[in-house]
Amino acid sequence: MYLDQLGMSSTYNTKTYCRQTLIGGNYGLLNTTTFKPNPDYYSALFWHRLMGRNVLLTTFSGTKNIRAYAHCAKNSQGITLLLINLDNSTTIQVQVTTESGVSGAKKYSHGAAPRTKFNRMHRVKKIIGIMREEYHLTAKDGDLQSQIMLLNGNILDVSLDGQIPSLQPVKINSSEPITVAPFSIVFAHIPNIDVPACR
Repeated sequence: MYLDQLGMSSTYNTKTYCRQTLIGGNYGLLNTTTFKPNPDYYSALFWHRLMGRNVLLTTFSGTKNIRAYAHCAKNSQGITLLLINLDNSTTIQVQVTTESGVSGAKKYSHGAAPRTKFNRMHRVKKIIGIMREEYHLTAKDGDLQSQIMLLNGNILDVSLDGQIPSLQPVKINSSEPITVAPFSIVFAHIPNIDVPACR
């Protein structure tokens, strides 16, 4: 829910988004007894590190259980997609496409279509063999109320001295579809999509 709210808020040009509490109750970003990060802490951290300030208008056709958001990548080339699968049993294959030209509409088959927020559509320069970085976030044992989040199947936990773990992506060829498992979140940094709004 938190990442979905961040994504929706950014599409409405929201400049600041504040959480009610850092530590306190079940809503805090940190556990009230151990002070270890709750899953929303990691969600906010990924958002902060990967999603740039320029928001791209994004549509997704196919299932209504996917939330899709696209921004220019932060401190990097290309774009970053945020994909949230709300379905409890269906894995979705996402093919990213963009339109060329200045106006018009096009239906997309199971794909996210990044555009600028002014509805201007731009040609994409594809480079074969370029890898994208994916960060797959899931709940431990599929329990959505779990306090433990997995990154690419590995538990996210602070070290004994309280250091945040290294947030390493998996690298996938950009020509392959993005696989979004049931009840999962995927950040995908795609460096080989050249959108003028991101230059």
